[in-house]
Amino acid sequence: MDAKYDTTTVEIFGQAYNVRGDGDPDYLTELARYVDARMREVAAEVATVDPMKIAILAALNIADEFSRFRKQRQGASGIWIEKTEEISERLNKVIS
Repeated sequence: MDAKYDTTTVEIFGQAYNVRGDGDPDYLTELARYVDARMREVAAEVATVDPMKIAILAALNIADEFSRFRKQRQGASGIWIEKTEEISERLNKVIS
């Protein structure tokens, strides 16, 4: 069975884009607003007015943010695993 893809029109950095996806249109709009905001932040900080360069710099910033979040999450996950193993060992000692 084919998935139904809806088209949502979003605006990013002054350009309208028709985005197709099977997700919530409001979520796509939220993502577009986030990308637009990041591009505007970059545009305010750099000397170029080339939208492609601004988009690439914004994409790098978003990728950096995602990478830092992922590493932080992996670190937290490791701590939870260690604590769970520690508690499991303590329980095994108490039960035995």
